[in-house]
Amino acid sequence: RGGYESASRHFNPADVEVDVAGRSFLVTGANSGIGKATAKEIARRGGTVHLVCRNKERAEVAKEEIVTETGNQNIFLHIVDISNPKEIWKFAEKFQNEHELNVLINNAGCMVNNRELTEDGLEKNFATNTLGTYIMTIALLPLLEKAADARVVTVSSGGMLTQKLNISDLQSGNGPFDGTMVYAQNKRQQVVLTEQWAKAHRNIHFSVMHPGWADTPAVRSSMPHFYERMKNSLRTEAQGADTVLWLAVSAEAAKLPSGLFFQDRQPVPTHLPLASTHSPPEDEDKLMQMLEEFSQKFKSVSPG
Repeated sequence: RGGYESASRHFNPADVEVDVAGRSFLVTGANSGIGKATAKEIARRGGTVHLVCRNKERAEVAKEEIVTETGNQNIFLHIVDISNPKEIWKFAEKFQNEHELNVLINNAGCMVNNRELTEDGLEKNFATNTLGTYIMTIALLPLLEKAADARVVTVSSGGMLTQKLNISDLQSGNGPFDGTMVYAQNKRQQVVLTEQWAKAHRNIHFSVMHPGWADTPAVRSSMPHFYERMKNSLRTEAQGADTVLWLAVSAEAAKLPSGLFFQDRQPVPTHLPLASTHSPPEDEDKLMQMLEEFSQKFKSVSPG
């Protein structure tokens, strides 16, 4: 929280005091934590918000709260499990036929501390954090390509600074399983995805960010020891969501180059000095190729 408080002294409040009526935002993992805080702030500014959540009951409660607190009726709910690639493809196809989209916010994520497989045989952290983010984004690119001032914001984590991209074991099947390290590797993959997409899609603004350590349900459940030790100095959900909101709505963010990694409204390096976490370009290309192959495997061809 101290880092946020000192950084925020240099923020320009006018950056996010904007009216985004008529613009459409999709937020994944929007029923709690940073996702819900972001959705609420966008709703306050008049945006049309699509909440993509896995749990129907919790999602309905979140939607109700956002509508009540903001008075914005243009809040839509979509129930999608981001760890299920077939579900994402199906959702995106339907969404493209029915809605417009200006900004995609990839916020859904998980940190599962034991190696679990989804019904498709995918390791759960990889399925949600990396493949889910990849498919949601590429499936909605055609819609974003048509939009004015289109943006994609992905919520990563500073934990990725400890990891060098490892494409030899995307599903963490070799050696002992450490959920925290797997999560950090997935978050490094999200940074690489953002950089690669920024090069390939010039008329969409891509960014990825570290929210700082915030007091969210996800941190409480997946990192209980860390939470107990740090709970008095964690950021609030709104503080964690601040840079997501800034990247999604401010004119200032769009003036900066696409593909950067942000913390507290500032671009920051994606590697620590002397950390040997740089990977060769061919590994980054290979990651994109592997994810494309994975994603196509789950894409069903519609009849006709």
